[in-house]
Parts: sequence; structure tokens; C-alpha cells
Amino acid sequence: MKLTKTFKAFFENEKSGGLLLLFVTIISLYAANSAHAVQYISFWEKDLGGHPITHWINDGLMTIFFLLIGLELEREIYHGELSSIKNASLPIMAAFGGMLVPAATYLAFNFGLPTQKGAGIPMATDIAFAIGILSLVGNKVPASLKVFLTALAVIDDLGAIIVIAVFYTSSISFLNLAIALLIWGFLFVLNRIKIHNLIPYLIGGGFMWYFMLNSGIHATITGVILAFVIPFGDGSEKSASYKLQHFLHAPVAFIILPLFAIANTCIAIAPNWHEGLNNPNAFGIVLGLTIGKPLGILLFSSIGVSAGLCALPKNLKWAHILGAGMLAGIGFTMSIFITLLAFKDPQTILYSKISILIASVISGMLGFAYLKFILSEKKA
Repeated sequence: MKLTKTFKAFFENEKSGGLLLLFVTIISLYAANSAHAVQYISFWEKDLGGHPITHWINDGLMTIFFLLIGLELEREIYHGELSSIKNASLPIMAAFGGMLVPAATYLAFNFGLPTQKGAGIPMATDIAFAIGILSLVGNKVPASLKVFLTALAVIDDLGAIIVIAVFYTSSISFLNLAIALLIWGFLFVLNRIKIHNLIPYLIGGGFMWYFMLNSGIHATITGVILAFVIPFGDGSEKSASYKLQHFLHAPVAFIILPLFAIANTCIAIAPNWHEGLNNPNAFGIVLGLTIGKPLGILLFSSIGVSAGLCALPKNLKWAHILGAGMLAGIGFTMSIFITLLAFKDPQTILYSKISILIASVISGMLGFAYLKFILSEKKA
């Protein structure tokens, strides 16, 4: 299966970014439990313009991450794996299963409890980590598996964005929301009259972000809806969408996501930390990601193929689908992001983060070992 130049660049960036995320997470956890833990943790809570540093990272810089996700999704819809029903149907079915079954698994433990708001936590997939681990398997990984996992993770991110917009918005200021949407409408008009200069779109996006932030809807949604008014044209390297996407790959992979990981994994782990995991919230997160994810992806993919809604691409086997499902259980970035929206209690957030880390490590190790085994076995 021939991979496009754009996909190769995307995969390589996500691969390197995933390995960097792993490194900075280990460093952050070490610093948060070292002799300088108090200074390190308090640094991220320092006030900067009326908000802590973590707020600017989570609500500001992560908007740029979502802008990149939106641009990648747009390209996949127009020219990539989602450009035809035949190509898109399998990862779409898999993504539905990978969101619904983990959420159901979580709710099986938490329904009716205050923690039921965390049902979105195990629905997420960290695309950078998942691809980073897949790259460690080696050059025996079929191209169709790389494409499947990437498309699955992109659709999964879109699902997470919808979940954030619908379920994690407490109160809405309709005036601010209306202003944000009016700005978006103006940018849409610029797109239709073929204004290809990026500057008005980026300036307009900045104002959109401000009003969206004050509307009650999470400001990062701005990034996604802005992406769909950036001129795509013919999708060539000269198009505004391609230029912006290409420009954002490196800073998102090597600056924004590592900063998010560092700021949100400075977790002081107490000697009796495991006692905080003996609760429905932790069970729901760990089992949702490690079991619910691969089960949901395999089950819904099987239903889709059996019903004739989709077909397995050439060189992609059911064993590969299961392995991709295991790697999709690496929630990390998006799972932590949803945790911060779902809960306000510091202790619940702390143990949710620890649960996410445990589940992501288990999923990554199982996915790597399983794929390494089946691919080596096939070669032998």
C-alpha cells in the first residue's frame, strides 16, 4: 500500500512526538517526587495574567493542537483515508466501538455516582503515543495498519471534541457564543470569495478563541471549527491549509504536547497511592482503556464487516485490528484533558491521572508485545 507524502510526514512527526512525550512524562513524574517537588509543582500553578500557567497551556496552547487535528481531519476527508465511504467505513466503525464500549465499561462502575461525569475519559486515544509505540514495533508493520490506526485515532479525536462540546459545557453565554460564530461566519465568507492569505484567518481565530472562552464552551473547540474555514483549495503544497498544517506539525509535536504533558503529570505520588485506586472511578478508567478499547474496536469492526458496511483492507488481519485496539487504549493526553473538565476535586483529578497513566502503560506494553509477536511469527 503506497503512503502519501503528507501521511508519511504526519506519521514521522507523531512517532517522534510520542517518544518525546514518554521522555518528558518520566522526567515530570521524577521532578514531582524529588527533593524539589514543592517548587516544581507550585511553578505550574503560578499566576500569569490572572490565570495559572497550566490554564494558558490547557485552554490556550491546546487550541493550536486542536487546530492541527482539524486540519488533518479536513485533509483526510478531502484527500485521505476518509475521502470515500469505502475507505472511511472501517475506521469509523472501529472508532464508534472504541468510544462507546469504554464509556459503557466506565458507567458500569460509576452510573449514578458523582464520578459518572468521567465517562468520557476512557473514550479518548492519544494519537502521538499510539503511533510512537507502533513505530517501535519495527518495519514489519503493514502500511494498512499504520493508516488504520491513524484514521481511527483522528476520528477518535473528533469524537472526543464532540463529547467535550456536548457534555462538558456547564453554562453558556449565548452573546459571546453568537459573536464567536459570527466571526466564524465572516471567515467562511472570506473562504468562499477565495481569500487565501492566512493572516485574516489567524487574527479572526484569535478573536474567536476569546469569545468562545467567555461563552462557557471550551475554548479549544475554536481550533477545530477554525480549521474548516482555512482555505483548502486543491490540497496542494501551495494551499493555505497545507502550509499551516505543515508549519504546525513540529511545534505541536515538540513544544505544545510536551508542555501539556509536563504541566499535567507533575503528580506527587504518596506512599499509599494505591489505596486511592480502590474505587469505581479508577476501575472504570483502567478497565475502560485496557479492555473496553480493544474489545469495542474489534467488536464494532467485526459487526461492520459482517453486515457488509465495510471490508478489511489488503494485508490487514483481525489480529492487526486487535493490536491497534490495544494501542488505542493509550488515552494519556486526551484522557487527562477530559479529566480536567469532568472533575473539580483535586483528589479525584489526581487519582484519575494516576489511573490514566497505569492504563496507558498497560495498553502500550500489551499492544507492543502483541504486535511484535504476531508480526515476528508471520515473518518466521
